[in-house]
Amino acid sequence: MRPVRFVALGDSLTEGVGDPAGDGRRGWAALLAAALPVEFTNLAVSGAQTRDVLESQTPAALDLRPGLVSVVIGVNDTLRHTFDIHTVAANLDRTYAALTGQGATLLTACLPDPGAMLGLPGALGHPLARRQRAVNDVVHALSERYGAVHLHAADGDWVSDRTLWSADRLHPGERGHRQFAVRFHALLADAGRATGEPPSPEPEFPAPTRTESLWWLATAGTGWVARRCKDLLPQLLRLAADELHHRARGTSSRLDLSASAAVSAALAALPERTVDGAGAQRRRTGTKRTGVPGSACAAAGRSAARTTAMTG
Repeated sequence: MRPVRFVALGDSLTEGVGDPAGDGRRGWAALLAAALPVEFTNLAVSGAQTRDVLESQTPAALDLRPGLVSVVIGVNDTLRHTFDIHTVAANLDRTYAALTGQGATLLTACLPDPGAMLGLPGALGHPLARRQRAVNDVVHALSERYGAVHLHAADGDWVSDRTLWSADRLHPGERGHRQFAVRFHALLADAGRATGEPPSPEPEFPAPTRTESLWWLATAGTGWVARRCKDLLPQLLRLAADELHHRARGTSSRLDLSASAAVSAALAALPERTVDGAGAQRRRTGTKRTGVPGSACAAAGRSAARTTAMTG
């Protein structure tokens, strides 16, 4: 039997930003791979959006014929003025369909909203939170549709425990990357597809000092903010003004209802797909709650995505 190929798709989170190891980056996917009997390839690229995963990373992954594939993506979409939940849903649907169509086990995750992580004030933070909730709702619905192993990482200790996060507050530090790996391993073990010792939750390298963190924020962090502000800030200011207008009128709930309606419409617009082969088997295994108890997805009362077996 050939070894299972594990291919990781996504953005800087999966590329390993926040988890430096030697002269390069490691990240949660590499930590998970080291605890599994797999051959590992990381195709994630910093700054990637769902379109990039669909158009560039997915074809490369399909060429490798993975038995296990992770797609953790979406935050960069929320940080662009071009954000459109219909486009995000369509991109993810096509990506998930292509990968599971080859019989791969799919790993997905819902993530904290960047506004909360950055500590933005309400009028600026709420629009970003609304966008990330929309992406998470789509990821959760499509994860269930395609039988993914889904990790809830949208709130709870993922947000409150700052020791899990790097200086930029947007990427996990080594502890956070290890938690991603540990919890994904637990989900796979619960499905009977991971044996042996899980990745260690304990950091291998010392955490950055306060001075090092401040230096990063003053150099690389400043450049990151400047690039994002050029693209997002004008629109975000308009969204903040709209937020304040609705707050003054006591109609803020309309913005939430509108966002929820957009998610429903985006999902309803997706084509019907027949899940064959391994995907069909996964859909017959039933539902199982996964990830962090009390997460936003779980609290909303949605059924958790199905866990599944790896194929090799």
